[in-house]
Amino acid sequence: MAVAIRGGRVGGGGGLGMGLRGFFSYRIFVSAMFSLLFLATLSVILTTHPSTSHHDSGLPSVGNAYVQRTFLALKSDPLKTRLDLIHKQANDHIALVNAYAAYARKLKLDISRQLKMFDDLARNFSDLSVKPTYKASLFEPEGAVDEDVLRQFEKEVKDKVKFARLLIGESKESYDNQLKIQKLKDTIFAVNELLVKAKKNGALASLISAKSVPKSLHCLAMRLVEERISHPEKYQDEEPSPEFEDPTLYHYAIFSDNVIAVSVVVRSVVKNAQEPWRHVFHVVTDRMNVAAMKVWFKMRPVEGGAHVEVKAIEDYTFLNSSYVPVLRQLESLRMQKFYFENRAEYVTKDVNHMKFRNPKYLSMLNHLRFYLPEMYPKLHKILFLDDDVVVQKDLTGLWNIDLDGKVNGAVETCFGSFRRYAQYLNFSHPLIRERFNPKACAWAYGMNIFDLDAWRREKCTEQYHYWQNLNEDRTMWKLGTLPPGLITFYSSTKSLDKSWHVLGLGYNPSVSMDDINKAAVIHYNGNMKPWLDIALNQYKNLWTKYVDNDMEFVQVCNFGF
Repeated sequence: MAVAIRGGRVGGGGGLGMGLRGFFSYRIFVSAMFSLLFLATLSVILTTHPSTSHHDSGLPSVGNAYVQRTFLALKSDPLKTRLDLIHKQANDHIALVNAYAAYARKLKLDISRQLKMFDDLARNFSDLSVKPTYKASLFEPEGAVDEDVLRQFEKEVKDKVKFARLLIGESKESYDNQLKIQKLKDTIFAVNELLVKAKKNGALASLISAKSVPKSLHCLAMRLVEERISHPEKYQDEEPSPEFEDPTLYHYAIFSDNVIAVSVVVRSVVKNAQEPWRHVFHVVTDRMNVAAMKVWFKMRPVEGGAHVEVKAIEDYTFLNSSYVPVLRQLESLRMQKFYFENRAEYVTKDVNHMKFRNPKYLSMLNHLRFYLPEMYPKLHKILFLDDDVVVQKDLTGLWNIDLDGKVNGAVETCFGSFRRYAQYLNFSHPLIRERFNPKACAWAYGMNIFDLDAWRREKCTEQYHYWQNLNEDRTMWKLGTLPPGLITFYSSTKSLDKSWHVLGLGYNPSVSMDDINKAAVIHYNGNMKPWLDIALNQYKNLWTKYVDNDMEFVQVCNFGF
């Protein structure tokens, strides 16, 4: 029994061993078959040659041919593989050079040195392969590669590749869009910084020019005062002429401390008037210049029998700080600090409104226009003229215009979205936003016909006081007289034809000469006044032709007109 049992165990183990041996034999057989199949396939690939040589035309192309040559390299001469790599490097740089040359032509840079260099470089790359030496030794379909010739060929290719890279690197800034855009942005930013700085400097220079008194003007005033002191008997004050209060005549109001400017305004009106003896000029100046102004019109009486009344602000006793808001505000320390302390931060903080720091905008001479009915109680109409205007035609037609019950006749200055109320008033203030239309058209001071009866009826001066008091902190508008004028005469202004009043000759060199020639009044508003050296030359002669050059003090003071 024991033998039988052992025999059964041995038989079972022998069956398992035979199964394992059969399994591994099968695995070996399959592996051998796959190996034979791989070797056969590889043999076919390695013994297969392309039907045509890639060396027949220029430099070899990339793609399938290059992959095929890579397989061939397994059994071919390693020098051919090296030659293929050199060809690929050369081809890549030819494509890059041609791309930059095409972009240069697109930018119309045909005459540039770089474009010629790009074309020559691409041609030199292509010519290398057709050189007899290289063609015979390197590019014949059959035959071994000469290593010395290959080395020389490689050296030439590398030299040209190096030069191509230098040329492309030098030209990249010109042709790379991103670099070009960034460089342009940097340039724009730098130019903008210079522009802002130039605007600030220009605004400061304009402010200095506007605040300064030219030497010639100062000389003229001093000479006139000296004349009065030297000959007091000639310049005694006379009784007021009845024409000064005659409402049937044509009355003008001119408020200024500039003697020569006032004389030009008066002279231009008279020379163009059909009936000069019916024109009356009410000139108001400050105490410092009243004597000089009176001496001028005594020495140079107005032609044609026109009448001139010269007064000082102080002659109107009702104009005091208890009645006039501007005078009361000027007494405050904060306002004096704002105007009369020329600190550096004022220059750079607010360029657009720097001009309003000129004390003339708070001068009583500038605000007298709001008191015309009280200054001339017996008159019905009066024409207000700035001292920087020139009259070119007879103005009596203005008195015949029907103002439709309105107070102010003025020329509107808006066009498109420009010079609307929104540009002069602060519409973020609730009172301004509630009472006025930001798109309402603005008009110009400088030549305004006022109906004084309608003014009294509408109580415009009281309206002006109300708003001027509210704006003591300057939150409703920056300073000056136009914003309160726009408010005071908001619904009581009659628009006049633009030919009555042409503006801009003190800042705009592009004012049309046709418009100027047709205008009744031309206005040198801006800092480039015609009596200054910075005046616009193309308009200066329109003003200087009315200067009284025969007046001895004008010659002595060297105005240079």
